Amino acid sequence: MDAVSDAAKPVLPDDRALVFVGFMGAGKTTAARRLARRFGVEVVDADARISERLGMPIDRCFAEQGEAAFRALEEELVGELLETARGGVFSLGGGALHSERIRNALRGHTTILLDVDVNVAWERAAGRGRPLARDPQEFRELYLRRRPMYMAAADVVLPADRRDRIDAALPSILALADAPAGTRLLWATSASGDYPVFVGRGLLGATLSPVGGNGFLVTDDQVGPRYADRLGRELAATIEIPAGETNKSLQTAEQVWIALGEHGMTQSDHLVALGGGVVGDLAGFVAATYQRGVPVVQIPTTLVAQVDSAYGGKTGVDLPSAKNYVGAYHQPSAVVVDVDTLSTLPREEAAAGYAEVVKTALIAGGHLWERVRTGADPDADTIFECARTKLAVVAMDERDGGVRQVLNLGHTVGHAIETVTGYARYRHGEAVGLGLLAALRLSGQDELRDEVAALLAARGLPVWIDPAEVDLDAVVAATARDKKRRTGQPVPFVLLDGPGAARPGCQVGDEELRAAVGELAQTGGGAS
Repeated sequence: MDAVSDAAKPVLPDDRALVFVGFMGAGKTTAARRLARRFGVEVVDADARISERLGMPIDRCFAEQGEAAFRALEEELVGELLETARGGVFSLGGGALHSERIRNALRGHTTILLDVDVNVAWERAAGRGRPLARDPQEFRELYLRRRPMYMAAADVVLPADRRDRIDAALPSILALADAPAGTRLLWATSASGDYPVFVGRGLLGATLSPVGGNGFLVTDDQVGPRYADRLGRELAATIEIPAGETNKSLQTAEQVWIALGEHGMTQSDHLVALGGGVVGDLAGFVAATYQRGVPVVQIPTTLVAQVDSAYGGKTGVDLPSAKNYVGAYHQPSAVVVDVDTLSTLPREEAAAGYAEVVKTALIAGGHLWERVRTGADPDADTIFECARTKLAVVAMDERDGGVRQVLNLGHTVGHAIETVTGYARYRHGEAVGLGLLAALRLSGQDELRDEVAALLAARGLPVWIDPAEVDLDAVVAATARDKKRRTGQPVPFVLLDGPGAARPGCQVGDEELRAAVGELAQTGGGAS
């Protein structure tokens, strides 16, 4: 068992319990015990309490009395424990959230989901006397059925890969007590380090994850005047850049480097990036390179940034010949997503961000795709789940060695469209939407392509290209300059076998690519 230092014991909230939930094998009991030792309290293990009440092991209860009898007792006992709890640390069984009474009782506490991969869960649970872990296929199906239930209840989502994750995340978990109601925490992990992602409303003025030193704000001339004075932090300086993709350049980065030097920023200070994808990418790149690296807190204010670009550590600027050709991997120290900022987003910008929501849902599949395909407006839960999807991929492959390339679904053609049009004709999300349609045609997913086209068109996004404005041959040629290419090898594409089944590293023939891009000019009459 890992030793936990007693130095500087944290203070356990006296009104809200910390409750661990998750699937079998997630390590809920272990994490709860570890945390309870930090606070000097006893953990309340729901399954152990039920076994005591029954006077027998849970697997024996299942065998002799059936699952229904067990669930009835679980609901009664756990429901009462949570309804009367004032503080403390709890661990619940994997199926406890089937009870509406228990789900309602959790609303008065902080629910921590230990998010475990189904294959890892099976390795940990199989052959250990668990009545619901005997058949691998049934186990997987149960996992998929329960997953939306866990996500809906969770205030905190914490990867279950390491026992000490809870130690690093604890200060951020405790910060939720002072955050606006409804704030949720997603713990991001990567080979370079971990960081908190807060998602909620009214977060601009909240100090949730303090970073050392002075804060230097980088924003643009549209977002800064609207939101800079609402940040709940002291700022040593504010640096505004012109808004728009055309300003995501080395020249703009140089201007920010010079300004930071003139204002006296040191390595003990940090940047705050307030804005959309352009600000986040550029400020992240500046943070990665200024004095060989300083921390950056991302505060995304557009939908595309809140669901995608603020996470994962990819930073950079564009060259005239290709998008994102100069950059660095530099993970943020924290991401604070205030969904309220979307209320002032122009309709066209919100629509452009929606394309990234669709892309992420296609990659995730499952309940996220089922939610998005209804055409409903993205809400805080959708944004949270999109961020979780991306960060789960980044945790496996931070530097694009393989699986992370699935996040480029639709981007190879999309980036080519942006480059050919000088980053001025299409917003990033608009180009990605067009790229998605090309990728789905290349994947042979004709019905899914039609469904996605309808979702995009309903938001006013373009689903065809005017060949009088865009040289389609130049678009095809520009895909060959995609930054994923390797010397002597064709550019790899991401194709889709269906929602939740993306394949990176696929080779596409020249004629297939030309046909898929050319089709974008043959579907005139759609949104433009």
